[in-house]
Amino acid sequence: MRNPRHHRPACSRATAALVLLVLCAHAVGQDYIGWRHYGGDPYNSQYSQLQQINRDSVAQLTLAWSYSSAQGATLPASSELQMNPLIVDDVLYGRNPLYNVFALDAATGTPLWTYDPQLDHVGLSNMRGLSYWQDATAPSQRRLFFTTGHWLLSLDASTGKPDRHFGENGRVDLREGLGRDPQTISINAPSPGVVFGDLIIMGSAVTETAGAAPGDIRAYDVRSGKLRWTFHTIPRPGELGHDSWPPHAWKTAGGANAWAGMSLDEARGVVYVPTGSPAPDFDGSGRHGANLFGNSIIALDALTGERRWHFQAVRHDIWDRDLSSAPTLATITHQGKPRDVVIQASKQGVLYVLDRDTGEPVWPIEEVAVPASTIPGEQAYPTQPRVTLPEPFTRQTFHAEDLSRITPATYAYVKAQFEQARDFAYMQPLGLEKTILFPGFYGGANWGGGAWDPETNLYYINAIEAPHIVHIEAVEVDRGTPSGVGELVFRKQCSGCHGLDLQGFYPYAPALVGLSERSSKRTAMRTVLAGKGRMMGFAHLPRHELDAVIDYVFARSGAADSTADEQVKDTPLPTGAEASRETAYIFAGYNDFVDQRFYPAVAPPWGTLNAIDLGSGKRRWQITLGEYEQLTREGIAPTGTRNYGGPVVTAGGLLIIAATSDEKLRIFDKLNGQLLWEYRLPAAGYSTPATYSVNGRQYIVITCSGGKLGTPTGDQYLAFALPEASSATAAGTSAAPLN
Repeated sequence: MRNPRHHRPACSRATAALVLLVLCAHAVGQDYIGWRHYGGDPYNSQYSQLQQINRDSVAQLTLAWSYSSAQGATLPASSELQMNPLIVDDVLYGRNPLYNVFALDAATGTPLWTYDPQLDHVGLSNMRGLSYWQDATAPSQRRLFFTTGHWLLSLDASTGKPDRHFGENGRVDLREGLGRDPQTISINAPSPGVVFGDLIIMGSAVTETAGAAPGDIRAYDVRSGKLRWTFHTIPRPGELGHDSWPPHAWKTAGGANAWAGMSLDEARGVVYVPTGSPAPDFDGSGRHGANLFGNSIIALDALTGERRWHFQAVRHDIWDRDLSSAPTLATITHQGKPRDVVIQASKQGVLYVLDRDTGEPVWPIEEVAVPASTIPGEQAYPTQPRVTLPEPFTRQTFHAEDLSRITPATYAYVKAQFEQARDFAYMQPLGLEKTILFPGFYGGANWGGGAWDPETNLYYINAIEAPHIVHIEAVEVDRGTPSGVGELVFRKQCSGCHGLDLQGFYPYAPALVGLSERSSKRTAMRTVLAGKGRMMGFAHLPRHELDAVIDYVFARSGAADSTADEQVKDTPLPTGAEASRETAYIFAGYNDFVDQRFYPAVAPPWGTLNAIDLGSGKRRWQITLGEYEQLTREGIAPTGTRNYGGPVVTAGGLLIIAATSDEKLRIFDKLNGQLLWEYRLPAAGYSTPATYSVNGRQYIVITCSGGKLGTPTGDQYLAFALPEASSATAAGTSAAPLN
């Protein structure tokens, strides 16, 4: 029976299978020397068979070339450039902080072409990668796919010119086809789509507050841009999981979206999709139930979008516990036998290891009772899954003995905050009292994910160990007056990032204090509608709410009356609205639990690199990743730093990673975590490296993006290699694979 969820593609399975075989045959040789996919391969293994740069030769590594991708243009103060570049047929494809796409000679860094999307008001638009497609029957037909704002764009990979046959003049509007008014939707795709045959399969990021768009998974024709299939992550009537939501939630609920990327098993024809929380993140009062397919790993038929299986890691998420990276597909040795699995890292600091065909956990995942919510109207789910193995790669509890003691003053400061919070409990819902969330909102693991090494049966992953201290606030407002509406909208939609006091949350969201001195109401309205920097747009809000919240913010920030030609006029409340008091339960913000110098309140390490044995499920080793030089000068041992971006593991025995806020690229021995080499970058490398070979010479490339964690924005790409004479020698005497 045809599933009403899906729009079936026109091509037959036989045709698609033939195309797939040709594509796979073409890709095998290229993948050995290139980096054709986000994460290295369709499996997102972040592994390379190259071994010219190895334990014995890595000390000779030197800068081969660098490229300033913005070409001297003024850079934004913050940056969402987190590129894992592609290298195909000796050409490197990347992006710059201004959203341009470019191609370089991968051996020299010489520019080949640059494309400027020329899109205004793109709002939030992370740039983590690109997608590459090559026609199996006409290899000269090659395309790059990327997103900017709500647009999916297609370029000719040879020339950098838009493919005018794709969508409308080379682009598709991702707001279309979601069952909502496109003009009210805020959506983008921070991680690249995956290509299967002649389809590009896309996830998305949406707002995390009420009114968010649904997180449908969609496949588009790579040639025409036409929508070929859709999977509804908020199930509609008659679809599996519809009864895990209120009956009409599919019309109004949002989120349950795949923002972190996906992985593809080409032979099985299955795409593996990790999803995040339903929206709003911290208020489930309007979405009672388990909320399938939020916070799930979903195996979909890549040709049709039909569900093969799913596993839900968090039910009725009210903690923002997204599955935060593309899963890794691996063949592990378990109980002495090979087993094809899906490895999914999580913000909770645990791995879900599932059978690739059935979704069954490889190790038991127990169902445990969790505390009830104390917020009126909220119905926290009574039980949650809890991983038994593999061992967690972050601490899972937070008690008094876990507080930071890097200095006596630090301990006194964080202890005073700790004593105001409730005792820590697993999956404890936020309440009116302060609650410690650990690991915090950014992980555990984040979008960089981990690297799988088939030679050692080890999975490598970097982690953040930084707590948050959060709560829900009961707010009484008068929703019958413009000022009351403005306050209510601000508290529900804006205060989570900008703070109830408009002070923002360093270094993630700016303060709004004094906004009237640097902006007009008209400019502020454009920002609220379209988004800016890391903020997505709020075009889904009614006009009277938009006007009210702008007026409220300007009044709170000390605004004088704007000039008549710039002032946004107050809009009367809808006819019949009457003054009435309302108690609203509002998330009080992403408050980092930090000391007086903004260092995490937990005892170090704050950033780690981990090796997990997937034969035993035990952690083989853990080391500290990164340092704060100020603390080192004070005599404090390296603590590790917050980190963004993942590792790469190679057959040469190396584990390569940047990610840290101390702006270094590091290479470790993959067997024991010993540091072998490091390099100070011009800006932090908040991205996953790539490694490739051109004319027998192996390169390691990193995007120096900066712009997060309070570090300066950068635009350079740096490529490292052995000196040319050494490379020539190593090419003829490369070591055998290391175990």
